[in-house]
Amino acid sequence: MKAAIRNLDNQEVGEIDLADEVFGVAVRPDLLARAVNWQLAKRRCGNHKTKVIGDIQGTTKKPYRQKGTGRARQGSLRSPQFRGGAVIFGPVVRSHEHGLTKKVRKLALKIALASKAAEGKLIVLDAATADTFKTKALAARLKGFALKSALIIDGANLDDNFAKAARNIPLLDVLPEQGANVYDILRRDTLFLTRNAVEQLEARLK
Repeated sequence: MKAAIRNLDNQEVGEIDLADEVFGVAVRPDLLARAVNWQLAKRRCGNHKTKVIGDIQGTTKKPYRQKGTGRARQGSLRSPQFRGGAVIFGPVVRSHEHGLTKKVRKLALKIALASKAAEGKLIVLDAATADTFKTKALAARLKGFALKSALIIDGANLDDNFAKAARNIPLLDVLPEQGANVYDILRRDTLFLTRNAVEQLEARLK
């Protein structure tokens, strides 16, 4: 699969071959959904908690005698049917994380990259570097792309000036190649890959 290489001013400066086994796989929304759910489940805090009867402070005395009152029998004022009592089957502190096999995770990342390529929203950059860390200068250079939102993935080592300049641009994320993930790719409209990122992703996913 051929793709044009562009610079930050949206000028074509060359051409690159994208591996079909990475950028040309069939798009499967079911695997994308599994990968996104797996990622978001790992992020969940899981510290929600309601009090069971052992957590309620209060008397342990039986409210009234068992028989002869005409009322329903009761053993504790800390029971859930009383105001201030326990909660039955409420959430407890736990991890929401669940497993997803490496094979599925790897395939889902390929599919995310392929889906952007299929939609025409994958742009290969010559390099993601900047002479200054000023946001205004980088924003002016990116104006030619008319971006709604974008994710820029560079090689293993990010350019410090570029990363700092991009930090204050709304809806623009910058990640190193090893941080590439399905959720961040799908949540942004346009995906930029540098030449280094393409080489490293292909070596990792082939």
